[in-house]
Amino acid sequence: MTLADPTAPLSTRLRTGTRTEHDAAQGSGFLDRLVAGTLPRAAYADLAAQHWYIYETLEQAAMAMADHPVAGAFVFPELTRLPALSEDVAELSGRGQPAPLPATRHYTARLRAVAFDKPWGFIAHHYTRYLGDLSGGQYLGPAIARAYGLDGAGHRFFVFDGVSPPEFRRRYRDLLDAAALSREDEERLLAEVVEAYRLNIAVLDDLQQRWAS
Repeated sequence: MTLADPTAPLSTRLRTGTRTEHDAAQGSGFLDRLVAGTLPRAAYADLAAQHWYIYETLEQAAMAMADHPVAGAFVFPELTRLPALSEDVAELSGRGQPAPLPATRHYTARLRAVAFDKPWGFIAHHYTRYLGDLSGGQYLGPAIARAYGLDGAGHRFFVFDGVSPPEFRRRYRDLLDAAALSREDEERLLAEVVEAYRLNIAVLDDLQQRWAS
């Protein structure tokens, strides 16, 4: 974790304080090889399946937190990814959806531990996943689609119909800065974002070992 100015707005502290972990997640060798098209299509199907397990749990947490006075502001039905992932997995894997990897099981266990009843835990994981999807994911998705000749079917996960990523990111940062969290919970949120990045990296490492070793 990079030290962040404790007086800065929460959105700034999150961005600067987790830059090292963010860059490590973005620099995954597995993702690089997917973009280059040097892995079999089944490797991308496996990534989609692991995402399915993660988002199934995260979006269950969103339903649990929808009425929370703080966390509920971060529940956006238009961001829901599970239906698109279900279609992607069916298109890519047919009837044989890959099982969750050990790192994916650890990830979903962490979500169940902190995202269903702790606002800082839910916001941390929601921020890490969805803001990533609306940032780097907007470049990753089209690149993978080109590499594997996908035209709609198979990469719906990366497409947010009716959502302007730049506008939404600005709105999200404003919500973070306005969130009624204690300083202690802000610190917990910051630490949990670091943990969320590490969990994501672990899933990519498991995929790397399965497909690119």
